[in-house]
Amino acid sequence: MVVELQPPATQSQTSITWEILPEDYPIPDDPVDNRLQPLLAAALNNSLRANDRLPPHSITCTNYPLCATLNGRIVLKAPDWAYIPQITVPMEAVDRSYTPHRQGDPPAIVLEFLSHTEGSEYSNKPTYPPGKWFFYEQILKVPTYGIFDPATGDLEIYHLDTTGRYQPQKPDPQGRYWIPALDLALGIWQGTWEEQPGHWLRWWDQAGNLLLWSSEQAEQERQRAEQERQRADRLLAQLRAAGLEPEI
Repeated sequence: MVVELQPPATQSQTSITWEILPEDYPIPDDPVDNRLQPLLAAALNNSLRANDRLPPHSITCTNYPLCATLNGRIVLKAPDWAYIPQITVPMEAVDRSYTPHRQGDPPAIVLEFLSHTEGSEYSNKPTYPPGKWFFYEQILKVPTYGIFDPATGDLEIYHLDTTGRYQPQKPDPQGRYWIPALDLALGIWQGTWEEQPGHWLRWWDQAGNLLLWSSEQAEQERQRAEQERQRADRLLAQLRAAGLEPEI
């Protein structure tokens, strides 16, 4: 998708403060576009947790409000998936929403899954309420922004450059993108998870090893146990064929 982005508003045009969301502030309960979006986010989280790749006090969020105050007006954006390296307040303090710089680090990576609202992931609208692209790039200054189309398996990754603008990144020869904050590569895998076939976002380590989901780890362990049982059965059969009866 080719999108012509307009120059961002300057800091003099936008006053940014980091206020804690008031307890009585209504959080919009926007429905997700389809049932696949929560599964995509869950798949990303599952392999990170199963492989102990989430540091203490870090969090991943799905459709969870990130807050900023622009010119005295609260703005909430709830990305489809985000990774925050460190929360500096008790976890119960961020059960409804999260305010970067007041409650911990800004997100290190934000992912949006293409929605039915054409082009909203690319919106650079600076006026209230600002577009997603503008909010992540100019307000939160998220180092890595990804846009994924689960229907086609297309993934775009943008990194902030030294001027504070997003620039598209080229994948490696395997079609993956290095994500510095997680010390992992992000790419596309096609197959079935949770009985749902499709294109999935998955993680690879620096050596090119796929981070397995917990279900894959369990299956791998089951196969390893079965191979060990078969090896023991063969050994027992060889001993008996030699006229030996091992003590059990």
